[in-house]
Amino acid sequence: MTVSVICLAYNHEAYIRDALEGFVMQQTDFPFEVLVHDDASTDGTADIIREYASRYPDIIRPVFQTVNQHSRGVCIAREFLFPLVRGRYVAMCEGDDYWTDPLKLSKQVATLEAHPELDICAHRAVKVRDGKPYGFQGPGGRTRVIPTEKVILRGGDFVATGSLLCRSEVYLLDTPMRRELFLDYTLQIQGSLRGGMLYLSECMSVYRRGLPESWTGIYRWSNDTSLYDRTERMLDALDEWTGGRFRAAVQGRKRIIKIHRFFRKLL
Repeated sequence: MTVSVICLAYNHEAYIRDALEGFVMQQTDFPFEVLVHDDASTDGTADIIREYASRYPDIIRPVFQTVNQHSRGVCIAREFLFPLVRGRYVAMCEGDDYWTDPLKLSKQVATLEAHPELDICAHRAVKVRDGKPYGFQGPGGRTRVIPTEKVILRGGDFVATGSLLCRSEVYLLDTPMRRELFLDYTLQIQGSLRGGMLYLSECMSVYRRGLPESWTGIYRWSNDTSLYDRTERMLDALDEWTGGRFRAAVQGRKRIIKIHRFFRKLL
């Protein structure tokens, strides 16, 4: 197996079909699988996943929960999907985002195959709010290698989750920083540690922003500031684990977090 795709879904009935179509339309000369986890959705999300699993049994591998695991504080990917990963590479796409280029996986795999010194690849994505595009997610410009320091400084919103593909040994690696904070920001850092992040300027996916049921939508309008605390602990763990190799970037990101805290108090 060359690629395992991780897709987390919860109450994504209005969006999951787009995500699944983006997966099954991929044109590759290698096998890939899609591990779709439904976290006990209360709408029709699970039924749509079952439909696609029936139509594409060689691609779609569903995991269904009867009790919502996120509400129990379970790290879903690590607990339920890590043991199922068979690919040499892991790609990610949330159930409310979707891929638009049928050659996305082929291009990213070929690029990393040509660069054995790198572990992670991302690309540009269209941002959509209320069904309308309003810009791009990603640093833009030319295809290039983004230094680790910049990945750390720019935070988790640097590139879209649905644009990420990395070597599976990096994705599955248990590190102190991912124990503190298991988000794609930490994966971006972890994947870039050896040589940076390979960034493709092509736009190959859609990133839906501001959905009320999404994690970002819920956090944006809550008074919960614990993510700042966890992110700072993650950065401290990163600094210690790497022997201070990226200390300037870590301290710079912590200063940015301090500014975010200040302005959040004004909301």
